[in-house]
Amino acid sequence: MLEFLRQTGSYLMVNAYPFFAYEANSDVISLDYALFRENPGVVDAGNGLRYFNLFDAQIDAVFAAMSTLKYNDIKMVVTETGWPSKGDENEIGASVANAAAYNGNLVRRILTGGGTPLRPKADLDVFLFALFNENKKPGPSSERNYGLFYPNEEKVYDIPFTVEGLKNYRDVQSPVTGGVRVSTPVTRGGSVSPSSSGQTWCVANGEIGKEKLQAALDYACGEGQADCHPIQPGATCYDPNTLVAHASFAFNSYYQKKGRVIGTCDFQGAAYVVTQAPRFGKCEFPTGY
Repeated sequence: MLEFLRQTGSYLMVNAYPFFAYEANSDVISLDYALFRENPGVVDAGNGLRYFNLFDAQIDAVFAAMSTLKYNDIKMVVTETGWPSKGDENEIGASVANAAAYNGNLVRRILTGGGTPLRPKADLDVFLFALFNENKKPGPSSERNYGLFYPNEEKVYDIPFTVEGLKNYRDVQSPVTGGVRVSTPVTRGGSVSPSSSGQTWCVANGEIGKEKLQAALDYACGEGQADCHPIQPGATCYDPNTLVAHASFAFNSYYQKKGRVIGTCDFQGAAYVVTQAPRFGKCEFPTGY
């Protein structure tokens, strides 16, 4: 099959469902890992790479199999992925909150995340399953509840579909993980400049509160080993002398040093990925080290 795809210049079409893996292994797979939320990550014993979400791990499993067969040149499209908003009693994880979190965070990941750890430069084409709930479909309840809309055209939940829409997106976490993750782009004190390069930056979430923001900044400049010299008094990025500006520079330094891997721009909700170059005063944010 792969040889046929190579000869015809076609894509390998893959259906990826982290829900099924989580449902069957919820004792060893964390919900945060399955829903693209902040988590410590999982190191793949085969390639040594750290993964911060189950979706990327599943896609790279396919890439690894293709590589073993010497078909690294074949491109992939994810023709189906989604999460059910309702399920039977034994279908662990099926809920409106989790479906909204998975699909909403998936959109964010695709719009801002680039490729996978194994193929970081290979952008992914992904199709959500599904547009409508299939209320007549046989099988377990989850099979009838993957849609973004009910059959009467009412929304099951709201998620963003554009970079602009991500600015107001909030992933409200379920009681299993607790709390509310507030995600905002560049906040008061800075501006953005359009970028068409596909590059991403990490900036501070000014709405999380000074205490949490300061703690995250201390970590980034300390244990996180971000380059914080430019935000010291008298240095190039000291002005504007605000917590948001300094934290944004430090978070971005950490994010870029880590190769912009998903999960390295969160800091417990204190940071957010953007696709436009941040500008605080005359300070220019680096895009690599």
